[in-house]
Amino acid sequence: MNEKISQILTDRFGHDNVIALATLSKNEGLPRVRMVDGYYEDGCFYIITYALSDKMKQIENDPHVSVAGEWFTAYGEGENIGWFCSEENRPLAEKLRHAFASWIDNGHNNFQDKNTVILKIRLTEGVLLSNGERYEVKFP
Repeated sequence: MNEKISQILTDRFGHDNVIALATLSKNEGLPRVRMVDGYYEDGCFYIITYALSDKMKQIENDPHVSVAGEWFTAYGEGENIGWFCSEENRPLAEKLRHAFASWIDNGHNNFQDKNTVILKIRLTEGVLLSNGERYEVKFP
């Protein structure tokens, strides 16, 4: 991925964004799509979520996901990287606290609950549209 594409993605998604996240339901074999708050950095989206949610159960069963938002669609693999407040997640959690500052402490999240986790979506390929240009993006 070249520097221009990287900069467009960072400018567009390197802060709180609502994106669509699609997973595959194991029981029905059907896609499930929901809107989530995401933060983009270096080829990955990060989402604060609940480990026991349907989306996380679906990702545990099949990590392949799709995302879409603001003239960008991509495929990737989802991974639960653990409790939001764990020591190993501290640097990332601080970035997410900053990115999601407008809502992170509104009572929706229980950071004492170890099931409040960070979902990392490592992108693999996508399509980005910007200023009349179409970019086929391959992520490292």
